[in-house]
Amino acid sequence: MRVGIVVLPQRRWAEQRQQWRRAEEYGFDHAWTYDHLTWDPLAGTPWGATIPVLTAAALVTHRIRLGTWVASPNYRHPVPFGRDLAGLDDVSAGRAILGIGAGGTGSDARVLGEPDLSPSDRAARFEEFVELLDLVLTKESTTYRGRFYTAQDAATTLPCVQRPRLPFVVAANGPRTLRLAAAFGQGWATTGAPGTHGDADAWWSGVAQLSRRLDETLAAAGQDPGSIDRMLSADAAPTFSLVSVEHFQDVLGRAGELGFTDVVVHWPLPGAPVYDAPESVLDDVAAILPSV
Repeated sequence: MRVGIVVLPQRRWAEQRQQWRRAEEYGFDHAWTYDHLTWDPLAGTPWGATIPVLTAAALVTHRIRLGTWVASPNYRHPVPFGRDLAGLDDVSAGRAILGIGAGGTGSDARVLGEPDLSPSDRAARFEEFVELLDLVLTKESTTYRGRFYTAQDAATTLPCVQRPRLPFVVAANGPRTLRLAAAFGQGWATTGAPGTHGDADAWWSGVAQLSRRLDETLAAAGQDPGSIDRMLSADAAPTFSLVSVEHFQDVLGRAGELGFTDVVVHWPLPGAPVYDAPESVLDDVAAILPSV
């Protein structure tokens, strides 16, 4: 079982620097940050930029993998975003990962004044986004005409260090996005089934059901169910995964029983409305990471 941690971009880099270094020193396998302009549960609090933070993190770490948890089409276009990702992969010497999802309906979806999209349209936009991003990252030149995105002779002059491109971890719950994960993902991520986040038993049951659906989707595509990594966003559950070491171990055990290869937790935010726990719990968690 691999374990990753999300470092929210809420501090000036002079303070954040130590968090990213400590994430590596603690023994986490991967470290992530949210790709938002703001995030509704922490609205009104400081919020930094995603790619600059990850690029800076690449310069103060050496081993740990670095990624977005998760990027979305809400305010991004695949052509410039592809260039940013290839640059991150270059600076990190091939340690970059792209967590990517369809995008929700929060502030990020409204900030550019775009009309609200139905769930079906968000899925359709996501399909185009992933397809075009894959092309931009793997082809020397890309011309594309879609409903949501276009590209004209988009040249990839400095490709990713990882070939053919950095790994995609596709966040998916519904049939269309699960098929997208099967087609383009080296990993799959989930926060659990909608409507289950208030009850622990219902949440775990929903996670198990989604994992079975991924098995079925991969089988229908002629792929081995073990062919992609499975990443669980553990803090979408009702109880924060790091409230105690004992609870953390229980989360890892249950995720492992369901076939997950990776669990992603969050850096504690003492006193915040989410992820509320003392940062000192990370010292205790680090003591058991090599054995999980």
